[in-house]
Amino acid sequence: MGHTEIRFTGFGGQGVILAAYVIGKAAAVGEGRHATLNQSFGPEARGSACSAQLILDDQPVMYPYVRRTDLLVAMSQDAYRKYIHELRAGGVLIVDDSLVTPDAGPRTYGAPFTRTAEGLGTKIVANMIMVGLLTATTGIVGRDAVRDAIRTSVPTGTEELNLAAFARGLELGAACLSPSGQAVMKG
Repeated sequence: MGHTEIRFTGFGGQGVILAAYVIGKAAAVGEGRHATLNQSFGPEARGSACSAQLILDDQPVMYPYVRRTDLLVAMSQDAYRKYIHELRAGGVLIVDDSLVTPDAGPRTYGAPFTRTAEGLGTKIVANMIMVGLLTATTGIVGRDAVRDAIRTSVPTGTEELNLAAFARGLELGAACLSPSGQAVMKG
């Protein structure tokens, strides 16, 4: 897959850090690749801005911070506004389109992660729906590796709910890639 720099953004309580961790673990543990993860969040845990930088590579990662964002995930409008300028030309943007209205420009995949999660019974799994869409649309990590990472990373007792959310995200991602996909937004 080569060197890929990803920034996950949103606000505290959306599971942005866990989503980045799951993708990194899937790549490193499940696929034997190299991954680094850095995270930042505001002084308040819930509701404040948060961000995670994830670098994936087939070779050891020599510098663990994002310099050119290949893939930006924005789970809130404020996060989108703050980080969109870092997305390299030709990069991919993934948004929760129930919370983010992107400008025209980069290749964008979006779906209503939060609303879809509410339909599953709790908005807390919006992050795993996003992970599913990301997995389906980018192919950056394999589905089986992500399933294993979810199963071993989420709180005990929530594995099946999180895996169902991931499966729903895979479906939304497939819809984004289909010629008639309603979830795809073109920049």
